[in-house]
Amino acid sequence: MRRRLIQSTLAVVLVVIAVFGVSLVIVETRTISNSAQERVESEALRLASIVDSRILASEKVDAEALRNPVSKDQYAVIRRPGLPPIEIGTRPRGDVIHSTQTGEEGETVTVQEPRSAVTREVGRTLLIIGLVALLAVVAAVLLAVRQANRLASPLTDLAETAERLGSGDPRPRHKRYGVPELDRVADVLDSSAERIGRMLTAERRLAADASHQLRTPLTALSMRLEEITLTDDPDTVKEEANVALTQVERLTDVVERLLTNARDPRTGSAVTFDLDEVIQQQLAEWRPAYRSAGRAVVSSGKRHLQAVGTPGAVAQVLAALIENSLMHGGGTVALRTRVTGNQAVVEVTDEGPGVPADLGARIFERTISGRNSTGIGLAVARDLAEADGGRLELLQAQPPVFGLFLSRTPPARRSEEDQPTVR
Repeated sequence: MRRRLIQSTLAVVLVVIAVFGVSLVIVETRTISNSAQERVESEALRLASIVDSRILASEKVDAEALRNPVSKDQYAVIRRPGLPPIEIGTRPRGDVIHSTQTGEEGETVTVQEPRSAVTREVGRTLLIIGLVALLAVVAAVLLAVRQANRLASPLTDLAETAERLGSGDPRPRHKRYGVPELDRVADVLDSSAERIGRMLTAERRLAADASHQLRTPLTALSMRLEEITLTDDPDTVKEEANVALTQVERLTDVVERLLTNARDPRTGSAVTFDLDEVIQQQLAEWRPAYRSAGRAVVSSGKRHLQAVGTPGAVAQVLAALIENSLMHGGGTVALRTRVTGNQAVVEVTDEGPGVPADLGARIFERTISGRNSTGIGLAVARDLAEADGGRLELLQAQPPVFGLFLSRTPPARRSEEDQPTVR
């Protein structure tokens, strides 16, 4: 592109120089020739006037007396009736410019000038025009190179930006070039880079959340299947199979919830549900793991509470808290339910060392962990709680007390009068 811009600019300049330069040369050549002819005629007329004045004054008319009025590059011949001609200067050779004038006393004066003088003057004019044309070409080339660099370099940068986007580097460059069209392309590429960056971040976050959230249901399911393989009692097999099916359903719910949050974290499917059922379900799933660790998980507090939310999401939040206590806490884990205002609260506490003082509320941030874990579980649990209009808080650091706050009042539905009319 750079070479084409330079070539096109240079071609335009050469065409302009050819059109106007040739016309200027023709005009200047004619002007110089006409000027030389007028000069010779003027000299012949002036010399005839001098001869007339000398004849009338009875002065001597010869070559010596008339040498000064005649230019050294000119040749003059004065002819008087009955007298020999008077020659002044050297007769020029070759092509000449001449003019003949007749005086009042009957004499004729002929002035000649070599055309080579005109040719030299035309040559000097052509040289000046050529130098100006050369300067114009040089200036045009420099301008074309500058303009080509101004246009080609941004295109090269934009091509590199597009290539980086294609290779998976979505960092926007925020570089502008002062050319509206190129700046518009740069804006679009930067916007695309930001969107791609957000998409990649969301995909990585989904992958991390999925690996973390699916780990617990898969572990519990694996334990149930192991129980089935170790027993021959049909009733026990049936019971464990039913529990396994329940866990498969929960696993499906986890996947659907993760996908829903990946598309739009604000999307919720809150309903009114029995909080005891979700808590008892979690206790049943986690007791085998706690028994293996020589610990216990219990529940207490107000019973038969109705809360508003997504049962699967609430189960995942409680599972994250129970697992967090299993991994980082100690002693018995207790789930206590209570009511505060118009909210149902589930508190999860254990007898471990608690949350380090330097972490505090930052425990809910991603990649923040006090025990070299992934730091994802509590962050995902908080997002799930907020998606249904609830909240997850650290109520006490030592011993640790986490509180899940859920509304007890379903979201108000608009009456028929408030519903939009479809026409």
